[in-house]
Amino acid sequence: MELSVTPSAVSHQLRILEELFGVVLLRRTGTRLELTDAGHKLTPYLQQGFTQIAKGVDSLRQKRRDGPLRLNMLPTFATNWLSPRLSLYPFERRGFSLEISTTQDEVDLAAGVADVGIWYGNGNWPELQADLLFEATIDLYARPGFATGSHRDRLDRVSQANLFVSRHCLTWQRWMESLPDGPFKPAVVTQVDSGGLTLQAAADGVGVSIVVCELADSAVRLGRLTSVFEHPVNADVGFWLVYPDALREDRRLDNLRSWLREQPT
Repeated sequence: MELSVTPSAVSHQLRILEELFGVVLLRRTGTRLELTDAGHKLTPYLQQGFTQIAKGVDSLRQKRRDGPLRLNMLPTFATNWLSPRLSLYPFERRGFSLEISTTQDEVDLAAGVADVGIWYGNGNWPELQADLLFEATIDLYARPGFATGSHRDRLDRVSQANLFVSRHCLTWQRWMESLPDGPFKPAVVTQVDSGGLTLQAAADGVGVSIVVCELADSAVRLGRLTSVFEHPVNADVGFWLVYPDALREDRRLDNLRSWLREQPT
């Protein structure tokens, strides 16, 4: 069991014990420390105490490892990527139990708000480990009836539309600049804090949306959305499984990571 205390702190506590008992427990000989007779007598009792403490800590840790893995993610990812695949998840198997929470912003994993997260970004979260699940691409989507006619017709149409973009999508302007015969200037740009709202606005015909293709795929398959130009662009970011280093060897994390990587993006 690691106590995470400095040598000076140990020396300070030792002096307190020696003053309390009125005996010398350690004797310094040059650069070495040697137990006195009193120190030798006390040692086995201390060892028993530390052993019991270690057993108690291990018991608590085992209970945490056997419990559900608390998984946090963006609501848009949960609804549009994870949910369509959950019927394939082996909830009933040992080591696969989950507690799923969604937030618009990343939670403090180090503080124990959740165990792991599936986050959108470049993989750089200080003091956390991050495993890439898949790289993201972005494209322009609208309701199916919107994306008709020639390329020029569609350019004219989107130039008169309300463009919805999520604050999480930081590369949408680069997508516009890369469009053949573009960029276009939309009549209105509406920025929202939810990728789910951008998808819904496009599906409802309120406007068009530049969104992550991997999150739009389920709506495309259901016939609710279509790509306006079929022009996917790498977003230079991706979705990552993020966790504290203390969970590196956790079998629940291994199980989840393996399952996620088996899923088609």
